[in-house]
Amino acid sequence: MLFDPRPKTRREELFDREEELEELIEATKKYPLTLLLGIRRIGKSSILRVALNELNGIYIDARELYFESGGWISSSSLKKAIERSLNATKPKWRKELAEILKRIEGVKVSGLEIKLSRESSLTDVLLGLNEIGAVIAIDEAQYLRFYGARGGKEFLALVAYAYDNLENLSFVFSGSEVGLLHDFLRIDDYTSPLYGRAYEEVTVEPFSRDLSKEFLKSGFEEAEVRISEGEIEKAVEFLDGIPGWLVEFGYSYIHTKNFKEAMEKVLRKAEAMILGEIKELEKKSPRYSLILKAISLGLDRWELIKEYIEVRAGEVPNSRLASLLRNLEKMGWVKKEEGRYRIIDPVVREVISKAL
Repeated sequence: MLFDPRPKTRREELFDREEELEELIEATKKYPLTLLLGIRRIGKSSILRVALNELNGIYIDARELYFESGGWISSSSLKKAIERSLNATKPKWRKELAEILKRIEGVKVSGLEIKLSRESSLTDVLLGLNEIGAVIAIDEAQYLRFYGARGGKEFLALVAYAYDNLENLSFVFSGSEVGLLHDFLRIDDYTSPLYGRAYEEVTVEPFSRDLSKEFLKSGFEEAEVRISEGEIEKAVEFLDGIPGWLVEFGYSYIHTKNFKEAMEKVLRKAEAMILGEIKELEKKSPRYSLILKAISLGLDRWELIKEYIEVRAGEVPNSRLASLLRNLEKMGWVKKEEGRYRIIDPVVREVISKAL
């Protein structure tokens, strides 16, 4: 179902993402490391899960791991995440995995259940996965910069070891905070464990206006729900080409049969998600929310943003403001075009302008 809000897992559930899917699958066969990039709610997780369903792969959500572990990811919490992922694989492949992994010290196998003990070595687990040939996919991989005590360097060293020695193993790192993901990997920095390694990038773009309309029409036809052309136009005008919000609108409209109510439901759900994300930003600096509020109100030039912040929170040095704006760009919140800043996601812009 196109309007199912859960991530897709089968090829036939995707809408017009065949090219990105094939590109990702081919990349995992040619490169030990692939980056899957795109803004929030663009559909990366669905593409990733569909690819893994067709490959021998395991899926780990690094953002979920970060919050579960209280903001600091240890080797034991990563092992637990890998354990869950191994036990979520298809039974036939898990049986083969179990036969190989049970020979590894610290790995226990009971039937089809695989358990990694404290004594198990992540390197040995990778050796086992290499023996069977596997893809390890890590969603929102930039959160692994919180792994260990050295900004994730221990994890990158593990990936570098696998890259150089385990030819049947490949990694996919997905990220919506594209700049932070690149900063974490630092492939062009000679101090990084991954320095100089070749990799592929697959970028997922928003739907075009025409494709957004086609998506909504297809979804409503599938659900056998009638909606006017004008309402589809209005939905696309407001939600732009972000598949996650188009899905939420379609799902809500199917249940309400009312445009206004459906859109209000989208905004209520979006508000809860976005304000939660902004609270996390404010832990790093309360000025982040002020910057986003200014831009959402149309104060999109440097001097206007600076004035807005200083009226409400006191003086901010130019160097600090520059750093905060660069971080928001790296995190995928804003984009600078011709000297003006804009919030990339139109729903995020709407929520911030009214709720902050």
